[in-house]
Amino acid sequence: MDPLEIARWQFGITTVYHFLMVPLTIGLGLLVAVLQTAWHRTGREEYLRMTKFWGKLFLINFIMGVATGIVQEFQFGMAWSEYSRFVGDVFGAPLAMEALLAFFVESTFLGLWIFGWDRLPKRIHLACIWCASLATILSAYFILVANSWMQHPVGTEIVEGRAVMTDAWAVFTNNTAMVTFPHTIFGAFAVAGGFLLGISWYHLYKRRSAGIDTVDAQGRVVVGEDPELGRNRDRTDHAVWLKSLRLGAVVAMVSFAGVAFSGHAQAQLMFEQQPMKMAAAEAACHDGTGFSVLTIGNLGADGATTCDDVVAVYEIPGLLSFLANDDFTTEVKGVNTLLPEYQEKYGTHLPHDSIYGDRAGQEINYLPLMEVTYWGFRLMITFGGLAAFAALVALWMTRKGTVPDNRWISRLAVVGILAPFGANSAGWIFTEMGRQPFVVVPNPSFEGIDQVFMFTAAAVSPGVSAGEMLFSLVALTLVYAVLLVVELVLLTRFVRGGAGSAMPELNHRPGDGPQRDDDVLSFAY
Repeated sequence: MDPLEIARWQFGITTVYHFLMVPLTIGLGLLVAVLQTAWHRTGREEYLRMTKFWGKLFLINFIMGVATGIVQEFQFGMAWSEYSRFVGDVFGAPLAMEALLAFFVESTFLGLWIFGWDRLPKRIHLACIWCASLATILSAYFILVANSWMQHPVGTEIVEGRAVMTDAWAVFTNNTAMVTFPHTIFGAFAVAGGFLLGISWYHLYKRRSAGIDTVDAQGRVVVGEDPELGRNRDRTDHAVWLKSLRLGAVVAMVSFAGVAFSGHAQAQLMFEQQPMKMAAAEAACHDGTGFSVLTIGNLGADGATTCDDVVAVYEIPGLLSFLANDDFTTEVKGVNTLLPEYQEKYGTHLPHDSIYGDRAGQEINYLPLMEVTYWGFRLMITFGGLAAFAALVALWMTRKGTVPDNRWISRLAVVGILAPFGANSAGWIFTEMGRQPFVVVPNPSFEGIDQVFMFTAAAVSPGVSAGEMLFSLVALTLVYAVLLVVELVLLTRFVRGGAGSAMPELNHRPGDGPQRDDDVLSFAY
């Protein structure tokens, strides 16, 4: 058992799991602020119900994201101490600002928002959710600044074997961060849009299947209500779900357009800064201009695909050149051209240094796992495109005020919630695994071997054994599995309860007797 491989699995599992919560928190938080603003300006009850219902789901997701995110920072010291020592002077600054500035702002104002219903003045209460939601976006910026420095180190020099920040402005305005930030934020809103769409479709279908809502001869909705279910299935309830669905669909489509344009800019930067990553993403073994629609290969003796095993089935001529250079003729370097360049710049074997342990002197493989980068890149695009197409179809199908009375379409809409989550996860797996064997990628604009970079093999904690690492991997995976069950149970319970799960007074039925006054903690509960 190799402690390095186990540590990478541990960080990968915990990070991908944590990032399932992050985009939903970012996207849903701002949408809740927009909905509360609509209620504040119009006074319409459907906006209040939408604010409280989606706000309840936002809180569940936020809390679980905080719980799983704490583990990330501990891992830097426990499993990746050499990495922490090397990058601490640079990496610590954006992480500290994320914790001390952004996170404290969002948690403070979120607390005021939770407990301030009917107690704070409406404008101040509204300002609280805006501060909290904008702080989540600011938090994402600081995290992405740190990650972008790992992808493209700037504003730094090596002092006594450590990276030392020399230009904070360069670090915080890194061109990699400037394109990664909007790409990530648009991806977060795509997740939130799909979330609204799928859940709202479910409730509109429940109203149709229960016979509450019907359609006339022209297919237009005839909104009904069920007094036996209290106000949780009245006419306003129909407006809650229809407006939520159409809002989610519009947000999803606009976000996909933003993801596409920002992703194009990000890809062009990657071709410049990490050419091997993009060559592996295209399984481009030779220089050329064609974008691979389908390439197949066989796993070699070491369990990975190499250029000896790759066969291009279908390519679109010129498209790869357009993605890289905005033209259709410039050839893009392939793996076979890049490998000798990497070996000349960074060596063919790991240095004989104690920091590498038993891996010292091993041959360096500069080619990332092509099966991961190739399919990760395509799954990201496919899931994102499917989510946007589904949003367009949903807008068209609900143009007459309701959804079809079809169980299978309803199930497909609910399952479709997963598509933007899959796109986000696939994109990050591609981004992080594509920079191997580096944990800090060399900046190609620097010259000489003294440039700032670090091999992943040098980053792992030297004093942690394989057995200890395996124990923490199994323990964390089991804990996270339990947390996943908890979150899914909570989300499912409140989703099925509809707006009444966030506003219990909506469930009050005729004949139930006097209604109990609400207390300050009920929304938090």
